[in-house]
Amino acid sequence: MANAEMWVRHSCHTAKTHAAIQTKELGTFTQKANAYLQTVQFSRTIFYGLLLLVTAIWLSTLAKRMYRRSNSYPEPRTPDLEKRSPFKQREPGEWIPQPFSRPQAPPYPNWSIDTTKPLPYRPFRYGPKYNVNMGLRSMHWDDWIELDNQFLKFHDLKAQRIDERGAKCSRTAPEAFDGAVELLEELCDYLPQRYPSLFVKTERGCNNVVTGEVFDVVERPLREDPMQMCGRLTQDDLAIMFEKDDGQYYLLAGSVLLAGFWRLEDKYGMPLSEIHTSGDVPQFKEKLERGMMSFFKRLQPDKPMLRNNYFIQVDDCLAWSESIGSEDSEGIGWFTAEKNKAIQHHWFRSERQSLRRLPRSGGVVFTIRTYFHPITEICKEPYVPGRLASAVRSWGDDVSKYKGKERYQDVLLEYLETKHDEQVKNGLDLSKEDEVRSYPY
Repeated sequence: MANAEMWVRHSCHTAKTHAAIQTKELGTFTQKANAYLQTVQFSRTIFYGLLLLVTAIWLSTLAKRMYRRSNSYPEPRTPDLEKRSPFKQREPGEWIPQPFSRPQAPPYPNWSIDTTKPLPYRPFRYGPKYNVNMGLRSMHWDDWIELDNQFLKFHDLKAQRIDERGAKCSRTAPEAFDGAVELLEELCDYLPQRYPSLFVKTERGCNNVVTGEVFDVVERPLREDPMQMCGRLTQDDLAIMFEKDDGQYYLLAGSVLLAGFWRLEDKYGMPLSEIHTSGDVPQFKEKLERGMMSFFKRLQPDKPMLRNNYFIQVDDCLAWSESIGSEDSEGIGWFTAEKNKAIQHHWFRSERQSLRRLPRSGGVVFTIRTYFHPITEICKEPYVPGRLASAVRSWGDDVSKYKGKERYQDVLLEYLETKHDEQVKNGLDLSKEDEVRSYPY
């Protein structure tokens, strides 16, 4: 009995001890749980407070943006051309002169009428696809007109054609006279700045110090058509398009003396679309017309643009390609050209075109500078034969017809492949082409 009593007392004491311990542990756990819940509650309060602050800041910023937009011009789709256009809502054919002046041009570095070579434009790309598009890029104002050591050759040929053909290739419509004079004034201002060894500015215009010509833009009447005067100042052909009440742009002034494949007399007075459709420009209706019309309407005086193109010619006549027929004959075209002439008769014809809007008259000026070299000459340059061969092969049927490929492709492609193979055998590293050149060179 005594032992049993002792065991019961011991068991009761142990149970009480365990209960006390559990009670103490439960109290500690409860304290910790309460502290944790308080911490979580505090953190949650901070989190929701920060979220509310961020939301308030975002809503405030959004409200400011909406307010600014409601009190400013709508955001443009193409900033380079449409940014806050002051004439975006004008009526067709209406033009309000704009207060824009071209930035003064610095002298062309080390320019010489004897030693400055033509820039090596080679604006063709590797195939397999030839993309038909406008190919526009921004132009730096300093580079508006490019002159080089072929100036006198171009100048003399232009003067000869003005004397021989007159208004057939250089003329101004009465309603375009102010725009043509504005272009003449712009040239007389820019050229002495950019080429001071060739032109000098005067109070009445400018003088060519090499040819001795005097260009007086103030006298009335002018001594000759203003576009003829413009033509004598540059190596470029020139054309000015003006918008009429129907919203179309018309060719109303031009000095197109060295075009090679088209005649001003055929296009003079035509709207922009007809100029291209009458010349069978590939995919004009499908891919070019809409964008081109929109571009002309949006172009601003302070946003000049550039583009390049190229052709193959199978004679060495800069002014007019006699291989497609006489300049005075009807029915001219590649179908009249002799097929597969020797490579010595193949010439590379490249055009560098600038487009800008005149601020006073609103006319859109094209300058078209032709670079003309024998195929055998440019194929001495690294990478050119292979890239040109790939480009010619990439032309679709419509582009091939437009460029006359069928008349020269056999001889040209064989020569280009031979020269390309020679360059590769002599160690040309094709993987490094992008390191030494970029479009349009």
